[in-house]
Amino acid sequence: MTVLAQIPREERPRERLLYYGGDALSLTELLAICLGSGRRGVSVVRLAEELLSRFGSLENLFEASIQALTEVKGIGTAKAIQLKATFALAKRVASVPFRPKYPIYSLEDLFAFVAPKLQRKKQECVMVLMQDARGNIFHDEILGIGTLTEVIIHPRDVFHLALHHRAASIILAHNHPSGDPTPSKADISLTKLLVSSGRLLGIPLNDHLIIGGSTYISFYQQGIIGK
Repeated sequence: MTVLAQIPREERPRERLLYYGGDALSLTELLAICLGSGRRGVSVVRLAEELLSRFGSLENLFEASIQALTEVKGIGTAKAIQLKATFALAKRVASVPFRPKYPIYSLEDLFAFVAPKLQRKKQECVMVLMQDARGNIFHDEILGIGTLTEVIIHPRDVFHLALHHRAASIILAHNHPSGDPTPSKADISLTKLLVSSGRLLGIPLNDHLIIGGSTYISFYQQGIIGK
């Protein structure tokens, strides 16, 4: 049996994916990784080529039964099940509904987006909003939930989230259950720390919005975040 480890290192699909990412791999190489090993005298990449040739297209391969898959020499029941599970996962990812981006043209737009998510919370909650290169919000997430008067977060956690979602920039938002959006000293200190951290990472903090009932304060508008 020929396994991936027996292929020259620079040609191994797994190593190529590790160094260059999945987009750099051919369909055959991706399929070879899913298979894991070939058969005696036949490399796993060659086995992947045989599979694609046998079924004619990726779509046909996706729809092939376990019995049909096992008719290919080197594909046992376990391998066929492994492939079917991989295909099922791919179908589920494809079925996830597309989440539209939310454009922000004004502070009123930002408040309209954030307020329904935060203004009725009984504890302070911090939300991070991810923006693409055009400033559209494409993801938002509650990062921390605190007490009636405070919530503690760390810049590391904010930017870990931003890096994970590949945000071009971020906006922070949190609520004051008291209804008074006036920022505390801690709010201001955290914001300044996030601004400096964002500059170092190349992920700017565009604003920090505090929601207090039907009112809000924008750190950008107040000049706390430099214009």
